[in-house]
Amino acid sequence: MSGQPNTRLTDLFGLAGWSKGELARLVNKQAAAMGHPQLSTDTSRVRRWIDTGEIPRDPVPRVLAALFTERLGRVVTIEDLGLVRHGRAGKRQGDGVEEHPDGVPWAPERTAAVLTEFTGMDLMLNRRGLVGAGAALAAGSTLSSAMHDWLHTDPTLKADAPVVHDPLHADPAGYDRYEAAPIGSQEIEELERSVEVFRAWDAARGGGLQRKAVVGQLNEVGGMLAYHHPPHLQRRLWGVAANLAVLAGWMSHDVGLEPTAQKYFVIAAHAAREGGDRPRAGEALSRAARQMVHLGRPDDALDLMKLAQSGAGEQLQPRTKAMFHTIEAWAQASMGKGQAMRRTLGQAEDLFVSDRQDAQAPDWMQTFKDEDLYGMTALAYRTLAEFDPAAAAHAQYYAEKALALRVDGRERSKIFDHLSMASACFIADDPEQADRYARLALMSMGSNSSRRTWDRLREMYRLTAEYAGYPKIHELREEIRLALPNPRSGRDSGAPA
Repeated sequence: MSGQPNTRLTDLFGLAGWSKGELARLVNKQAAAMGHPQLSTDTSRVRRWIDTGEIPRDPVPRVLAALFTERLGRVVTIEDLGLVRHGRAGKRQGDGVEEHPDGVPWAPERTAAVLTEFTGMDLMLNRRGLVGAGAALAAGSTLSSAMHDWLHTDPTLKADAPVVHDPLHADPAGYDRYEAAPIGSQEIEELERSVEVFRAWDAARGGGLQRKAVVGQLNEVGGMLAYHHPPHLQRRLWGVAANLAVLAGWMSHDVGLEPTAQKYFVIAAHAAREGGDRPRAGEALSRAARQMVHLGRPDDALDLMKLAQSGAGEQLQPRTKAMFHTIEAWAQASMGKGQAMRRTLGQAEDLFVSDRQDAQAPDWMQTFKDEDLYGMTALAYRTLAEFDPAAAAHAQYYAEKALALRVDGRERSKIFDHLSMASACFIADDPEQADRYARLALMSMGSNSSRRTWDRLREMYRLTAEYAGYPKIHELREEIRLALPNPRSGRDSGAPA
């Protein structure tokens, strides 16, 4: 007991709208459903959890996480509730600032447990038809400062490391936990192949259709990691976990589950570091940075990119550095910093060309090809064109180069290129060409589950207003209005209702 209020639990309790007595009754009922009929909680105990920071024994934290997850319609973990015994519920540093308010970094022995808990709660949301978009995103600067020292140290993998007591390792009733058991190289190879299948499906069809399958696979891998395998197998298994967590995050971002996506990116960085793959940890954080730019927070994206680049270490290959620079350039373009953007894009191109691929590229970099460099460059120039219309011509040039190379079935990237081209054409006062590329995008979007493509379409739709008097553009606007799904609150200024 800390003697101080558990502010995390207090805030979520307020959002849930329960009384203390009502929560006590729900805990008893849920515990019985999870196989703990002997548990008995009353109002005074709930008051101590909230007001004095008392941390109840297992299974109560897991029961509370399940209750708050269902009530709030988003994943709520034991960490979110401030109920981790070796964490920071009610614990404050001497300056009064809460230590690591966003739950990172956590102790190395907790990574598999956090991974398994979070995926388990996410799967529960899927089963019950709830929507996990009600949490707040952590600021990029907050994540960067919390993770900086942790990411710059090298973990030591020890097969005989002592298992620290953790409430997440208790009886797994109520969770989809994998029975910890040894696995061999053949099973890991099959898991690695499954990552490739999921990755290809996501690129072709968007994140909505396979997200649950990826989360379920990641949940099982988290259970496998609870068993201490030989170091070379354990490292590969951490690599699988990192790849699946990045995919789960990217798919969550693709369908608008933004706080859930951010949590997966952080989990991926932890998993990659546990496996000794610092470049992969940096790439996971770069995904979180791209998410921030998409959500209109480029300053947070730049904070995350600084950490991604410095934390990735000296093993970073030139092509990966080039990809990082394109994300940084997009963030700079979003802030209207044209000179900085051009300089960063120049560095990206130089790095990309200098990569002679003497060393084999990691599997997660196989999809960053010439067309991806051109596509990101087009996006940066198209974004800058909102501040400097002269940049639209450069956006058209690079989008055309990207589209000429899009032959590998990655339909979502092709849609983005079409939309970059259409937007650049509108800004460059070429509505006829803009109409052509907008329709090409619209034709493909119906078979794609990516909400990000619709977000970009809304951005393009805003540019059509100036040409609404043109018959073709008037017709295009009507088609877009009919095709668009309901917009997300707070993100659709200027878009059709």
